[in-house]
Amino acid sequence: MTKPLNKKLLASGYVDRDLSWMYFNHRILQEAMEEHVPLLERLNFLGIYSNNLDEFFRVRMATLGRIAESEDRKFAAEREHATKLIKQINKLNSRYSEQYELAINTLTDLLEKEGIFLLQDDELDGNQQRFVARFYRQKLSGFISPVWLSSIKSLIDETDESIYLGVKMLTRGKKGPDYALIALPTKECGRFVRLPDKDGKIYLMYLDDVVRYCLPMIFSGLGCYNLKAYSFKFTKDAEMEIDNDLHSGMLQKISKGVSSRRNGDALRVVFDSAMPQDLLKRILNKLDLDPLDTKLGGGRYVNHKDLMAFPDCGRKDLKYPVWEPVVKPELNSGTSLLRLIQEQDRFIHVPYHSFDYYIRVLQEAAVSKEVRSIKTSLYRLAKDSKVVKALICAARNKKHVTVVIELLARFDETSNIDWSRKMEEAGIHVIFGVEGLKVHSKITHIGMKRGNDIACISTGNFHEGNARTYVDYMLMTASRNVVRDVDNVFSFIEKPYVPVTYKELLVSPNEMRRKFEKLINEEIRNKQRGKPAYIRIKINHITDPGMVAKLYEAAANGVPVDLVVRGNCSLITGLKELHGRLRINGIIDRYLEHSRIFIFAAGGENKTFIGSADWMPRNLDARVEVVTPVYDPAIKADLWRAVDYSFRDNCQGNTVDGTGANLPWKTDSDVPFRSQEELYKCYAREANGV
Repeated sequence: MTKPLNKKLLASGYVDRDLSWMYFNHRILQEAMEEHVPLLERLNFLGIYSNNLDEFFRVRMATLGRIAESEDRKFAAEREHATKLIKQINKLNSRYSEQYELAINTLTDLLEKEGIFLLQDDELDGNQQRFVARFYRQKLSGFISPVWLSSIKSLIDETDESIYLGVKMLTRGKKGPDYALIALPTKECGRFVRLPDKDGKIYLMYLDDVVRYCLPMIFSGLGCYNLKAYSFKFTKDAEMEIDNDLHSGMLQKISKGVSSRRNGDALRVVFDSAMPQDLLKRILNKLDLDPLDTKLGGGRYVNHKDLMAFPDCGRKDLKYPVWEPVVKPELNSGTSLLRLIQEQDRFIHVPYHSFDYYIRVLQEAAVSKEVRSIKTSLYRLAKDSKVVKALICAARNKKHVTVVIELLARFDETSNIDWSRKMEEAGIHVIFGVEGLKVHSKITHIGMKRGNDIACISTGNFHEGNARTYVDYMLMTASRNVVRDVDNVFSFIEKPYVPVTYKELLVSPNEMRRKFEKLINEEIRNKQRGKPAYIRIKINHITDPGMVAKLYEAAANGVPVDLVVRGNCSLITGLKELHGRLRINGIIDRYLEHSRIFIFAAGGENKTFIGSADWMPRNLDARVEVVTPVYDPAIKADLWRAVDYSFRDNCQGNTVDGTGANLPWKTDSDVPFRSQEELYKCYAREANGV
């Protein structure tokens, strides 16, 4: 008999999404502190950590702040929870920030041991001083526009994309100090300036220090002296995120009911701890922060996301060795890719394989006289998108081209609007999603004049830039039922009021949740009947309370549940009711693990799925997502291997147990096993027929 889920178990065994995100981002910080990681890659991880934190505060902390400030008594419980969570996150953030500063200082010392020096403004010799002065006159001066702090009513109108220097100075003939603000032109001049090499050593400066050195030139002729500059940055409320974590109607009411918070208000400031109190006080007053907002003192430099673009200085030995994408011989034969897909299901696993295979499919479809139509969904696009160029080519060749583009892809809205205009001008039928639902599915349909139509279903965006660093899986198939279902998804997007059914695909917001629950229930029944039963999932995020409850129920009823979760995870593994049957690994490595793979024992049948959906409320209830079954035995075996390697990874794996400890993943073997490296080697051997 099935053991019913103890409701207290879910209540006590559920980690809040935002808390789990902090644990995840801390795993990235930990990777930056790993000695076996190449030095410049460690700097890159520090940059990723910093950039992630900025986006988290802009969106998630902004949402929590609005809820915490709600004046509606109906939402007292939500307000209390949000307030408690903000305090927990700020406490973690403060602790992690100390570790971050230690990591920065450690890596700076290690750079010096490698002959790479970051000089401050008071460490320059005569030749370097002349170089910096010349750099200021020739490149920098036109982008420096100081503003007196006394003339600024509020800093809210300034962009939070910039790094700022607060400048304090004395002026001849005036008693008190003056204060000014300088926005660093990092987009125009970069964050790091390379100075002339000397004695075989490499010298760099933060742009911050270049500007500090040039302060006398910037304020020349004004009688200013004793100029000192201190960096700070702030983060603004990007928007209130409505993603079904709470009922959207409630969030809208809260948003309207908060008088003290508006879109764009500051909610975090990070500053140099050495900044004088009088200058800091003036800056904080200009930001108008609330008591729950974050005020964090740190080191001399802020906004370390620029470390993702730290100059390699020609030191390739301080980076990961290059892994060139592995050739797939069957797709490199010169035979029509469309024909190969019609003959048999194909796949690519990027970045181990090149994303160019998908580009070639589109390019062939664009010119083939056998193709009548192309439909695709685009969520994020590369800056110089080959995908869009192929679609425009198809439209010019009189193919019927339909593109669903998501205008609300966070932080890519402007880019997607620009691409939409270009596609419309080329004669492409552009659809802007479904009202109230983000289109997050990654699907392509190619309609043929003769033979079976073709579909491509991916776990990641059709974005050649992402495909170089994101681990994603793409199925290319001519299976009639699957392809027909993909076409029906496009019909639903275009006419959402017309009922649509799907034979093969799991589609949200239609029936994906119900079908996943059915698959889990089947595993529980099979376990009770003595049949093979297990659940193995590789995914980005699991926070949906319903799916968390189902996984707990499966584990409590004897089903082994093994998960690879990169980001948010609301499950706790050590609960006694689960008897050790729930394991969760989180892998941080050179590539970002992004694929969603679902494997169920199904009594020995091994039902395997891939798709775009994480297990969050927004993915299951408020987005158009597509998950497809995989039937080809060779592809199923490859997916099994990819997931299995993740559980063998005792080099890059971290135990995700709900506590935030992020302890190393342990296996039965003492032999080091790094899943990404081993997968790459396997694909390379297979490409060579070994």
